[in-house]
Amino acid sequence: MTDDADDILNRLPARLKEARAAQGLSLDAVAKLSGVSRSMVSQIERGESSPTIATLWNLTRALQVDFAGLLDEDAPDTRIDVLRNDAVPTIDNMGEGCRIRILSPPEDAGSYEVYELRFAPGGRLDSQPHRRGAHESLTVIEGQVVVTSGDAQDRLGAGDTARYAADQTHSIASADGSARAILMVRDA
Repeated sequence: MTDDADDILNRLPARLKEARAAQGLSLDAVAKLSGVSRSMVSQIERGESSPTIATLWNLTRALQVDFAGLLDEDAPDTRIDVLRNDAVPTIDNMGEGCRIRILSPPEDAGSYEVYELRFAPGGRLDSQPHRRGAHESLTVIEGQVVVTSGDAQDRLGAGDTARYAADQTHSIASADGSARAILMVRDA
C-alpha cells in the first residue's frame, strides 16, 4: 500500500466521526440513515475496519458530506473561499433600477440564497411566487425600502429587517432615493 493510501486510511476514521458529530447524530441514527450496521460504523470510526467504497458512499450520503472532501488532505474548514468585489456575479435586467449581486455559492441555489440589492431612486424588484414555503429576510443597509408580500406592506429604514412569505407575489422598492439591502431567500 502506498503512503497516500495509508494517509487516507488514517484520516478517514476521524473525518467520519467529525462529520457525524457535526450533524449531531448518534451511531444508531447513522446506521439507520446509511443502512450500515451500528457496529460497523463504530469499527470504522475507531479505525478497526476499512469500509468498502459502497459502505463509504452510503455513510457520506447519510452524513451529507462530500465523498472527495472527506478524503482530502486539508480539512474543509482550513480554507477561506474569497470572491473579490469585481468578480461577484451581478444581474441588472431584473426589476427596474435594481442591481442584484449574487453573494451565495452556486451550489446553494434553490435552498439558501444571499443577495445584495442596490436600488437607484425609484428602483423596484417585483417577484413572482417562489415554491411553497419559501421565505425571505431583507435587511436594509442604506436608505429606505417598501416591502410588499401578498396584501401586507411595510416601510423599512437602515438597520431594519423584514421576514416574509415569498411563496406569493412580493416586491421590494426604494423609497425616497437610493437604497442598499441584503436579501436572504430560503427554499426558493
